[in-house]
Amino acid sequence: MAVYLDHAATTPMLPEAITAYTAALTIVGNPSSIHSQGQNAKRLLEEAREQVAASLGAEPIEVILTSGGTESINLAIKGLFWERNTAEVSRPRILVPRGEHHATVDVVEWLETFEHAVIDWLPVDADGRIVLSELSARLGPDVALVTLLIANNEVGTLQPVAEVAALAAGHGVPVHADAVSAYGHVPIDFRASGLAALSVSAHKIGGPLGIGALLVARTATLVPLIHGGGQQRQLRSGTQDAPAAIAFGVAARHPQPSLVRLRDRVIAGVQRMVPTAVLRGDAVNRLDNNAHFTFPGCQGDSLLFLLDSAGISVSTGSACQAGVSQPSHVLLAMGLSEDVARGALRITVGHTTTDADVDAFLAALPAAVARAQRAGFADRRVGE
Repeated sequence: MAVYLDHAATTPMLPEAITAYTAALTIVGNPSSIHSQGQNAKRLLEEAREQVAASLGAEPIEVILTSGGTESINLAIKGLFWERNTAEVSRPRILVPRGEHHATVDVVEWLETFEHAVIDWLPVDADGRIVLSELSARLGPDVALVTLLIANNEVGTLQPVAEVAALAAGHGVPVHADAVSAYGHVPIDFRASGLAALSVSAHKIGGPLGIGALLVARTATLVPLIHGGGQQRQLRSGTQDAPAAIAFGVAARHPQPSLVRLRDRVIAGVQRMVPTAVLRGDAVNRLDNNAHFTFPGCQGDSLLFLLDSAGISVSTGSACQAGVSQPSHVLLAMGLSEDVARGALRITVGHTTTDADVDAFLAALPAAVARAQRAGFADRRVGE
């Protein structure tokens, strides 16, 4: 039986969300139509928006439904940058910690190439946490925005978002937070956060793929990416997906279980079975579902495939582009060497994880590590 321990990538849909989704697919009517069937669809859509808003400490008007986390991040960063740069005022700098998700990295690099943005990369410490003194030193009147993760999607470290927002507010700089990995695992109160915008995705909390949200504070303004009917505060045009929103709402109001016990079982088990493995990220202030290790002498990809052949699904956490495996930019930003960074494995538990799943993973791990180390030794001998 397959064991799924890659919930950070996506977590299975909740049965309640599946039931709501399939039932909602029979609803007839465009939510923008003024006849009774259209208005019924709109009512259900807005109820779902209220549920998403309630789960994040926001007002329904602040919830802009999108196609997922990547679109939300694009809309937030590009929209804030364009709004803050006009014919009269130039604010070219974007402050970004190293080790962000590629949905952020690629967006700011695009703005640098095509929109004359200046990307000011902020250092992170050995746990992947932003260095607040560097942020404070670099804030100024030419900064368009600050963007950062609430929790690192690879190593799980929680970021000091409240402190970041307070420092930026002192300079009148808006802050966007990527909460895609944090949603459902960290309490989020958008109203109290001081953030201008916050991105989430439904499939991380047991909702469907293909829908997410960008929370935009009432006091914030940004330029839209998509123009048309202006269905959502003129910030996102397009017919809204009522069935997906309804399923998203069900997942949003569903109580999220604490995963700390299972996570800690994974961490303790790995350290017991493979004493040379090194836990990465903050040992305490981390996501409740994330266990991230580097294994000396191993290639993470080899470990992943060996575990997969044993029926265990995990992740390396590294980016693969054009079919060529690359060491994690997150681990490199934390100061690890390329050789160490290539030996990474991310294990993430979720609402379907059982103790038996953890036991199966721990039972398969030592043999996988031994084989990966032998393969790594053979590769080094060939290269000599």
